[in-house]
Amino acid sequence: MIVVLDSHTLNPGDLSWDALRALGPCTLHDRTAAADIVPRLSGATVALTNKVPLRAETLAQLPDLRYIGVLATGYNVVDTAAARARGIPVTNIPAYGTTSVAQHTLALILELANGVGHHAATVRAGRWVTSPDWCYWDRPLTELDGLTLGLIGYGRIGRAVAALARAFGLKVIVHTRTPVPDAENVSLDDLLCRSDIVSLHCPLTADNQGLINAARLALMKPTAFLINTSRGPLIVEADLARALAEKRIAGAALDVLSAEPPTANNPLLAAPNCVITPHLAWATRAARQRLMTVAVANVRAFLAGTPQNVVNP
Repeated sequence: MIVVLDSHTLNPGDLSWDALRALGPCTLHDRTAAADIVPRLSGATVALTNKVPLRAETLAQLPDLRYIGVLATGYNVVDTAAARARGIPVTNIPAYGTTSVAQHTLALILELANGVGHHAATVRAGRWVTSPDWCYWDRPLTELDGLTLGLIGYGRIGRAVAALARAFGLKVIVHTRTPVPDAENVSLDDLLCRSDIVSLHCPLTADNQGLINAARLALMKPTAFLINTSRGPLIVEADLARALAEKRIAGAALDVLSAEPPTANNPLLAAPNCVITPHLAWATRAARQRLMTVAVANVRAFLAGTPQNVVNP
């Protein structure tokens, strides 16, 4: 039996689950609360999850479970070591969202540079109708050509962002663990000091949690923008909110936060010049269809005895 614990974000109704259903009896749950995980997976051999956690104590209560498919690239929601100890392969979906996340990164940069969404909202609210001038703008408009974009992390998404950025005339510099041949490699401090835009594209690890903190924000130009489409805990949110309030940097645009959904008292929700989108960079229909296709292929490969995209071999 195949059970999908949180199907709604992948497929709110515009895709088809038929290819998965063709592999065997299948139960779909839009969302699953913590108390419902074990009851819903009781008797299941295949579990698919996006953000519903499967920890060691949960796996210990599921003797029939033989496979876990994570409907995302990141797989920290699963205790992979506990799964391996029980002989359960865990798979993920690599690279499905590269193009979409890179596109959203540029959209966030452009919103900070031009304020398209902001100014469109003011027009809809009637402000242009009553304006004494034929045009107006609320903050400096920034031309990207000739500015420096610093990328922290340079995997598939970082490279895709770099390609788009160069089309806008941005100069790209990179800080990454392994030097790359197609960009200027610099230290983290150098990148923060030199960049007009800093964009995060690195995975979250124990070593880089809170990477962007008060000390590192102090290195950035007062005219600089900070972008995060990677992982929320890379940033110390209180430090960023304070830096924005004190105008130590010019703006931030984030698609991820440390807790999702955020609590109402998250300081960034009220921070000035802070654009926040609800972790949707990955969610174009094209990207979700790629995710669905690979997820089904992963299950099919497991059932055929040749599992693929296994993250806990």
